[in-house]
Amino acid sequence: MADRPSTPPRGGARPQPPMTPEQVRRMEEARLKAKALRAAADAAKPPPAPSRTTPASLKRAHSSISSSTAPPTLRDASKITQPTDPTLQPAKKFARDNYVEYDFSKMTDTKGGFLSKEDDPHNRAMRSGRREEEKEEKPAHMTLAEWERHQTIKKLRAARQGPFEPGISELDRNNGAKNGKGQCRECGSLEIDWKWEEIFGVSVCARCKETIPEKYSLLTKTEAREDYLLTDPELKDEDLLPHLSRPNPHKSSFHDMQLFLRFQVEDYAFSPRKWGSPENLDAEFEKRQTVSKSRKEKKFNSKLADLKKRTRVEAYKRSRLAAVAGEGGREAQFGDKVTRYGERHEHEWGRAVLDPESGMSKKTCVECGMEIEELEF
Repeated sequence: MADRPSTPPRGGARPQPPMTPEQVRRMEEARLKAKALRAAADAAKPPPAPSRTTPASLKRAHSSISSSTAPPTLRDASKITQPTDPTLQPAKKFARDNYVEYDFSKMTDTKGGFLSKEDDPHNRAMRSGRREEEKEEKPAHMTLAEWERHQTIKKLRAARQGPFEPGISELDRNNGAKNGKGQCRECGSLEIDWKWEEIFGVSVCARCKETIPEKYSLLTKTEAREDYLLTDPELKDEDLLPHLSRPNPHKSSFHDMQLFLRFQVEDYAFSPRKWGSPENLDAEFEKRQTVSKSRKEKKFNSKLADLKKRTRVEAYKRSRLAAVAGEGGREAQFGDKVTRYGERHEHEWGRAVLDPESGMSKKTCVECGMEIEELEF
């Protein structure tokens, strides 16, 4: 069967004739020249910086994460060899070649910034009611036995007892007869209480203190203020009335108890500088009692008048409530709650009562008489 000629497609491009060998050679030479130019241009350009955004499908190269080529945004001080700003330098004691070591045994307690007795040992406001010798702490260089012996010697020295008690001799008796000191003012004994002589300036023995309590008994500050009508400034004046300080028996943290000698308090209270005589003191005491009693009665009468006034007002309000309730309402009685002007009424319901006719429970307000019905399921 003979081959039939093919009909070319309508409107389409005609097929190109095959390339000659000369055309193929020229095209290959142009491709090689372009490839050589591209290689020379790539060799002349600097290597590109690693991209910050790496596609998730690609793996980063080792050079991009190695320490030799760390990015400038890496916050690692060990990789920085030279600071960018020469004015920013670390402190000398915090440099890398120095090591900061704290010795806690040499640190002092600052008490949180508050002043203490150690800062000002002579300030009496820093002291509490207890005696300072009881609050002292044992030094580090002393043993417990040495510290107890030191405290015992300190107490004996303060009380002038034991080895610190002054000696007694016949010469002291002769000297005491001349100047009135060194022997008891009542019996003439040389065994006097040296602490009383140092504080009160009175030479008296222990036996006379017990046998004559009307002169040598001790008074507290409250007794001297209430019985002899002395003021606080007078009791605080140690030149006028010396006092003996003792720890407070009620609580050790309270202020020390002040004890005064009875005959010294009476001498000052009965002197012309104060009341003049015991009769004048009694008259002043009665006068103050009368004034205090009248003041209390006046205060009581004022409160009683106020109570009567409030009672009359409440009675008037109850009568007004009874008038408003009308004939069928319950009269107001004493003890009922009185509603003030503008106050909202709150119902106070009584016990539920079953109504036999309707079979429902009823509750009644004990104040206004309002009734409500309840249905129990």
